[in-house]
Amino acid sequence: MAGIIYALCAITALFCAVLLLQAYRRSGYRLLLWGGLCFLGLTLNNALLIVDKYVLPYVNLFPLRLIAALVAMMILLYGLIWDEE
Repeated sequence: MAGIIYALCAITALFCAVLLLQAYRRSGYRLLLWGGLCFLGLTLNNALLIVDKYVLPYVNLFPLRLIAALVAMMILLYGLIWDEE
């Protein structure tokens, strides 16, 4: 059951990233770009969670997952704080 939830989270994050990046291509509003890149990082984080729990259960990918989530959040924070239009 947990694997289904992890997969749905990854799919949802990927869907959000695609929608945000498509909206950025149409409008050019840079906050959409930062949000889309953040969700790509969160997609990677969720994919690494699935790999960590089900594909490679004996390999600890927790630090890598944390780094992916941290980088994703840092990208969004950069866009929110320092990117001005």
